[in-house]
Amino acid sequence: MICLGIEGTAHTIGIGIVDQDCKVLANMSRMIDGSKGGIHPREAANHHAENVVPLMHEAVTKAGISYDEIGLVSFSQGPGLGPCLRTAATAARGLALALEVDLVGVNHCVAHLEIGRKVTGCSDPTLMYASGGNTQVIAYSGGRYRVFGETMDVGIGNMIDKFGRSVGLPFPAGPHLERLAKGSKELIDLPYSVKGMDVAFSGILTAAQQLHAKGAKLEDLCYSIQETCFAMLVEVTERAMAHVEKDEVLLGGGVVQNKRLQEMVRIMAEERGAKMFVPPGSLCVDNGAMIAWTGIVMHGAGITTRIEDSVVNQRFRTDEVDLPWMMGKV
Repeated sequence: MICLGIEGTAHTIGIGIVDQDCKVLANMSRMIDGSKGGIHPREAANHHAENVVPLMHEAVTKAGISYDEIGLVSFSQGPGLGPCLRTAATAARGLALALEVDLVGVNHCVAHLEIGRKVTGCSDPTLMYASGGNTQVIAYSGGRYRVFGETMDVGIGNMIDKFGRSVGLPFPAGPHLERLAKGSKELIDLPYSVKGMDVAFSGILTAAQQLHAKGAKLEDLCYSIQETCFAMLVEVTERAMAHVEKDEVLLGGGVVQNKRLQEMVRIMAEERGAKMFVPPGSLCVDNGAMIAWTGIVMHGAGITTRIEDSVVNQRFRTDEVDLPWMMGKV
């Protein structure tokens, strides 16, 4: 079984081609430039529409296969930006109909978990999912992946990008923030917003922007944003691990490529006698391979998506997804 997966939840259109053993045959993507005022959903959708077919051809060529060898098509059904999701779904429907193969709609957040579990070898982790549009702490319990904590306002990556735009950093701002943070050890006091098991980032953003306007060094602000926000994420992740008694923590989402965040999670895990797992960077960011692999997993459990049921869901919750493939494994 070879599956072609289409990722299109936000700024990236991605095509992944994966076989039944999770061998990634191709994993191509193109991202819209969000440095000028952020990501406008309609502009991003137009970008995806212009690139999805050429990218599909590139991926098939890179994989060394023909379209006739594709036995399944999957796509990111949500959550995400509506126009972007609809563009990816339209491409997936068209390809599945043309090839006369099954179609599978995939939850984007579940896909991060499934590809991470497979490529790292962890079995039953708590997932720290930190990306542009999402920030959640997730673990398996009672037949579903449950959300044990999440952002109350914006995703951490979104917050970093907004700060980056306000101070002139290129998009995406995360790698530049990480680089600048290495030039400082001066911790500036920022709002530490942990509320129960949830976190909030908008107050940190506002405070950092105001301090920058008053002359605070950019390096010090970048360092302080990292230290404060990552400490918040580690706190709620550790609490979730204790609650569900898990001894594995998996990182997912583009923000987790940050080496300081990985270091903080690793220290927390080691102190708990737990293990940390991080997929390769190309599988942390939004990508088509994770959609393709999750499509194979779902299809193997007997799940397909009829064309009439393939409408996208911008607010597709992680904990809405039944996981028959997990039954009896954990």
